[in-house]
Amino acid sequence: MSFSTEKIFQRMKQSISYLPKRKQDDIHYLVRAVLEKLPETQMIILYGSYATGKYVDYDEQIEFGIRTSYMSDYDILVVTHNVTDRRAEQKLDSVEHKYYTSPDTQTPVQFINDDIKRLNKALSEGRYFYTQLKKEGILLYDTKNYKLARRRKLKYDEIKQQAQEYFDEKFDRANSFQKGIGFYYKENDYRMSSFMLHQACENFLKAVNLTFTLKNNKQHDLLKLLNHVKRYSENFIKIFPRDTDEDKRLFKLLRAAYIEARYNPHFKVTKEDIDSLTPAIDQLSLLVKRICEERIREYGQMK
Repeated sequence: MSFSTEKIFQRMKQSISYLPKRKQDDIHYLVRAVLEKLPETQMIILYGSYATGKYVDYDEQIEFGIRTSYMSDYDILVVTHNVTDRRAEQKLDSVEHKYYTSPDTQTPVQFINDDIKRLNKALSEGRYFYTQLKKEGILLYDTKNYKLARRRKLKYDEIKQQAQEYFDEKFDRANSFQKGIGFYYKENDYRMSSFMLHQACENFLKAVNLTFTLKNNKQHDLLKLLNHVKRYSENFIKIFPRDTDEDKRLFKLLRAAYIEARYNPHFKVTKEDIDSLTPAIDQLSLLVKRICEERIREYGQMK
């Protein structure tokens, strides 16, 4: 196992010239508004789809008989110093309120705020969200009072702590979805039970990935998630066999539930389907708990 300290980035990108002019105008307006409302701002960083160029400007299509539209957000990190979270949140909320003049047609904005010390601690520890943000983000504003930290080599007690935190969060989330399975089952809403089954499964599998690599996987496709974690135990494949037509049908239903159960009123799920899939999720929970706890103990024994 190796947690590398590769030099992923030397300098953040600083240009949004690749964006259409109206998008640039939006972003420049938001930067000015943030600085006006929150003068303690040290840096403003654009991240996410608009930073990578993979954004959706506007998309409209018919899904399951319903007209549906979608626009990517401007994801913006505002870095401050000696500002309470509450004050920063209030000021950024006021920026959003002022920005939206035509909410139905404007590109939405999503702000997050971090103090520079907290941000640099997360970066130095290689926290996956912030590492990716720094790698792909675009620096829109910088006082140059501070520098963003580089990822350093972690000690094994730090690796153990991160792995434990990530495992606890995802495993607890999966357990909450398991409770949702039972709730909707009692209401005879088997379609929503299938969505809860999917989400429990997804979070259990992501708990494994985070425990073993300290990195998250944004994937929602259960087949791809299973293929990623099967290296850690051959038992993952045994939990979801695809030997018979019925096995294949049930796994296909579980994979599809992420979208279909929420949006397709014609998605068919029966009581028997839930009865057949629930034991697999219970087995998955036990397997994930066992191998992740073993891995975390191993971190504690490493020097």
